[in-house]
Amino acid sequence: MNEVVTILERLREVAMDQHGLVSSEQASKEGIPRQELVKLAARGRLERLKRGVYLVPQVAGSRYQNWALAVLWTGAPEACLSHETALAAWEISDINPNQIHITVGKHRRLRRTGGERYVIHYADLADRQRTSFEQIPITNVPTTIEQCIAWGTPTYLIKQALERAGLAGQLLKGDSENLTRKLEDRDNG
Repeated sequence: MNEVVTILERLREVAMDQHGLVSSEQASKEGIPRQELVKLAARGRLERLKRGVYLVPQVAGSRYQNWALAVLWTGAPEACLSHETALAAWEISDINPNQIHITVGKHRRLRRTGGERYVIHYADLADRQRTSFEQIPITNVPTTIEQCIAWGTPTYLIKQALERAGLAGQLLKGDSENLTRKLEDRDNG
C-alpha cells in the first residue's frame, strides 16, 4: 500500500529537529514550493514568524526556540549562535544577554527586517570552531570565550567562564592559558 505524505507532514518532520521551526529554504530542499508555505500560513496551518521562517504549530517548541529562530532568520547556512549568547547557552557564566548574538560569514550582508533583537557579527569560522547545542549551530567554548574577550564582555564573567569550562572539561589547559593571556592583554592594554 502506498502511503501519501502531506506537505504539512513533511514540514513537521523538519520542524521536529528545530524547535518547531522550518525555513523556506529547508522546505524547498524537501521539494515544497515557497507558495505552498504562503498558502499554509494563510489557512492557519503554519505561522510566519519572520521572513522565510515558519512555526509549525503541531510541533512542540522549546525554550531555545528564539535562538533557533535567530539562526534561521539569517538565511545563512554558516550562521551560528556566538559571543555572549553562546556563553549563556554553554552555562559557564552568569551572563544574561539582552540581545541574541549570531555570527555569519564575512561575505554576507543581511538586509532583512525583524532582526532588531539580534547582534550580527561577521567572521569566517572554521568547522572546528563550530558545533551544535540542542541542534542549533553554535561556536565551541574556546571560540565563544575568545569572541567575548574581543567583544568587551566584563572580565569577571570571562574569568567565571574560564574557571567553569576548565572544571567541566570543556576547555583544554593550553586553550585556557591562551585565553587567560588574551584577557590579561585586553585588560592591561
